[in-house]
Amino acid sequence: MALFASCDDDLDVSPRDNISEADFLRNPDNAVQLVNGVYNKMLDYNMYSFPWIGITSITSDDADKGSTVSDTGSDKHKMDALTFEASNISFNDVWQGRYAGIYRANNALYYLEQFEIDESLKNRLIGEVKFLRAFWYFDLVRCFGGVPLVAENIDLNDNETINDIVLTRATKEEVYAQIEADLEDAIALLPLKGEYAQSDLGRATLGASQALKAKVHLYQQEWDLAYALSGDVITSGQYGLMENYADVWRQVGENQEESVFEVQATLTKGLAQYTDVQGPRGTPDLGWGFNTPSLNLVNSYEDGDLRKEATILFVPSTLWDGFEAPTTWNNPRYNYKAYQSSIAEPWNGNKAETAKNLRLLKYSDVLLIRAETAFQIGMTSEAEDIINELRLRAGLDEISGLTLQQLYNERRWEMAMEHERWFDLVRTGQAQTAMAADGKTFIPGKHEVFPIPEPQITASGGRLIQNNGY
Repeated sequence: MALFASCDDDLDVSPRDNISEADFLRNPDNAVQLVNGVYNKMLDYNMYSFPWIGITSITSDDADKGSTVSDTGSDKHKMDALTFEASNISFNDVWQGRYAGIYRANNALYYLEQFEIDESLKNRLIGEVKFLRAFWYFDLVRCFGGVPLVAENIDLNDNETINDIVLTRATKEEVYAQIEADLEDAIALLPLKGEYAQSDLGRATLGASQALKAKVHLYQQEWDLAYALSGDVITSGQYGLMENYADVWRQVGENQEESVFEVQATLTKGLAQYTDVQGPRGTPDLGWGFNTPSLNLVNSYEDGDLRKEATILFVPSTLWDGFEAPTTWNNPRYNYKAYQSSIAEPWNGNKAETAKNLRLLKYSDVLLIRAETAFQIGMTSEAEDIINELRLRAGLDEISGLTLQQLYNERRWEMAMEHERWFDLVRTGQAQTAMAADGKTFIPGKHEVFPIPEPQITASGGRLIQNNGY
């Protein structure tokens, strides 16, 4: 039961004091708080912090381990060298984090069906939870391939069901089918971004569901479906590119026109150690100094690309908020997109839990999905127009005669240090060549997926079958 370790107290919806169960289930505020508990899981360390940073970014050619030579970050040196093993803690953390979220989602869906509240609110909340469950299964299937597919509220005393479902891997195709089913429901139930009240900005939307489903189809090379869904997002009128690329990852860009979906963080309920892990290390100390942009990434940009300076914090330099990046910091480069300003943004001195939102889906990502799928189905003129729109914002000249490699390059620069590069290399078949150019050995037939965490195999009594090569 390591899948659901320490989850039981996260979602206690039993009646309190003298409130009857019937009264509890008639209060719409309780339903909203129930769903808020599902969202809140995204702030935890084992969701988007050090483990996720390690296996999605440090593995890639965009980033190096960083920090100091002696500080391995437990297993991040192995992520950097592609010598990771099933026993490495990062994989187990990512696995447990997603399944803890899925457990909350399944419980929420079970109770939401019992609520006697306004149907439109009830349906919207169900759509939000299904979107979140789909997102976490998408993370899992990209990382591990086929995984246990738990899409219902499980009785923890039902050993037969646990053995057959919780402790047995579904196929990759079955997981994708569940993701698509959840997103179809979410698309049918959720409102547009602009239809939410200001106080509800950041919740899952119709556009976010369409964007994620487009990405799911992209990963399965279902070009027509991804092309159509990304087009729906583009023509919805809900999104656009911010004028200044660098603003997208700053407070000024939170929940703005380029935001499709992001983790919502506040000073009182912050994002655990995302900023701290990647903050500059040395004097003055702003963090642990991990996940530093690689020289490979630096050298890949075209001259004059504004995305380079907006992505990579160079040392020494004057930062956007006026802070001087000193030579007393340990590394020559840091992830600028993870930088939290203590001068110009909300700050309470707590580096371990910041109010910085984490972008998970951006409009530029949707544009790139549309461009790539347009190229794949022969609509190269449209693909070129989209790429040139992004290039113009980046301060570059337009290109003509777009090639697939140029499109992949633009995706790298637009999404650099945003936890997409490793997955993009794998899905497009570039991983072996790209890793070799970065001094790493990618083994075909093995490294397309990460190992199933060893503690999970042990907990399953051997029912979970390890991926090839591990």
